[in-house]
Amino acid sequence: MANYDGPILDAFTHFLPPAYMEQVIGRSTNRDLAKRLNAIPMLFDIKRRLAMMERWPNYGQVLTLSQPSADSVCGPDESPRLARLGNDGLAEIVAQHRDRFPAFVASLPLNNVPAALEEFDRVVRRCGASGIQIDTNVQGLPLDDPRFFPLFEKAVELDVPIWMHPFRGSRPADYPGEAKSKYEIWQVLGWPYETSVAMARLVFSGVLKRLPDLKIITHHLGAMVPFFEGRIGSLWDQLGSRSADEDLSHVREMLGRRPLDYFRMFYGDTAIGSSPAAIRCGLEFFGDEQVVFASDCPFDPEGGVGFIRDGIAAIHRLDLPVDTQRKIFHGNTARLLKLDQASRMREHASA
Repeated sequence: MANYDGPILDAFTHFLPPAYMEQVIGRSTNRDLAKRLNAIPMLFDIKRRLAMMERWPNYGQVLTLSQPSADSVCGPDESPRLARLGNDGLAEIVAQHRDRFPAFVASLPLNNVPAALEEFDRVVRRCGASGIQIDTNVQGLPLDDPRFFPLFEKAVELDVPIWMHPFRGSRPADYPGEAKSKYEIWQVLGWPYETSVAMARLVFSGVLKRLPDLKIITHHLGAMVPFFEGRIGSLWDQLGSRSADEDLSHVREMLGRRPLDYFRMFYGDTAIGSSPAAIRCGLEFFGDEQVVFASDCPFDPEGGVGFIRDGIAAIHRLDLPVDTQRKIFHGNTARLLKLDQASRMREHASA
């Protein structure tokens, strides 16, 4: 089949506005953070990012703030100010380079939920953010903790998606007898696990049942979930059969349908190391209306170029119908972010 050659919109890329990055480094207790971040110029140098993107004339990026988040380096009194600094930095880049960066995603001070709700409103209504980014846990608290439910309600109220990014450090260890996770297992395998666990908690706590219009884009194409479709279906259809110490029948009754059906409500991005087989698996699970192209730029061995180039090539190698490619590369993200509507509003305002 022919390869799609129209516009490409990269739904999950990372950037650190310099003023925000300086504050994060200064406040972080991680002594290696400055070395790590400064080793990736494409992460904070907008001129280099733009020059790199010239390789693909019809290519644009949705910007998100890279980790660490404001709430992971500041207490609840200071995190709102730092999150606002980062969000305003992204908004400024979008305003200056909308042809390349048509949208950005805000981050919130999740260790201060009232302030997070205020920032959510401000950054979407006044700054034009297309949604928010959350980590798979908030300093160890699960996303189905009741204190975070108003944030999901706010996303439905404002009709914007949530970008869910995994986070797990080198502790806890992989084995109880050791002090920390070795060989970066905590990231390579731990992050997909964290995403899958967060998805499961949102399913079984009833968040998706209560908010059926909630749109969550899971990084790395739903992580373990598509590959383990068979286990998720057959074993969680028997929820409670392996739990002698508690009765989970009320969960099955509350859900009212198969848990697997709720897992299919999530969206997934193709930032999965440019593996055609993994992308095909995710496509078969979520369907071509709920998969969006993403590169994870600039966290590849080439500092930004590799995941974009190889990610595009991986989708081409699947030999998909052009219409399906169009949805993945551009249409699904444009629909979720209402980019056509936003463009018409800007044209009307300037007329």
